[in-house]
Amino acid sequence: MHTYSHLALFDLDHTLLPFDSDYQWAEFLARTGRAGDPDAARRRNDDLMRRYNEGTLSADEAADFMLGLLRLGPPEDLAAWHQDYMREVVRPGLLPAAQALVADHQVRGGLCAIVTATNAFVTAPIAQALGFDHLIATIPQRDAEGRYTGRIDGTPSFKAGKVLRVRDWLRTLDLQLENFTESWFYSDSMNDLPLLEAVSHPVATNPSPALRELAQGRNWRILDLFADMRDTKS
Repeated sequence: MHTYSHLALFDLDHTLLPFDSDYQWAEFLARTGRAGDPDAARRRNDDLMRRYNEGTLSADEAADFMLGLLRLGPPEDLAAWHQDYMREVVRPGLLPAAQALVADHQVRGGLCAIVTATNAFVTAPIAQALGFDHLIATIPQRDAEGRYTGRIDGTPSFKAGKVLRVRDWLRTLDLQLENFTESWFYSDSMNDLPLLEAVSHPVATNPSPALRELAQGRNWRILDLFADMRDTKS
């Protein structure tokens, strides 16, 4: 069994990326005319982001729209669209500060994973581009023909579900969270409080105002990776 020096977990959106990959995917589809009425899609997208930031959005509500977008075309069309999305939107947002943070944990022998609520279709190529071997994301359900159904498969990687999914993933490696004397989780969001509280080193990364205040009160580390380019949707 591989021996790791520590565990390092990373949220993706507004943590390793200076934007929300789910929001930007929906915006990309609207902008390129692939999401029906562009204005209606943008209004729904903005409403979901507002409610996510407020902590009032459920995983099922998010999936109804975000996973519904995966029903807009067959898998081969979606894959081609995603290549355009990676080139136009994501790769310009792969910034040196985030890449250096990940590399530091990797070279020190850490077991590293992205743990994100955004679905695996959107995030798997992003995780690969960032050099991750492990991704824990919400899994979009497929039918017998391989097309996306618009529903969630299994436990969504959201709020307390992130802790459950991390523990399930570690079991596949014959590990437990308690095996690690040191564990990190980097996140920007109060939605990730359950997993932040489950590790030995919670790091409020580019934090929302609410998480920044909580981190200050608990003497958690605060890391501003993108301090020079504040995003309004933090």
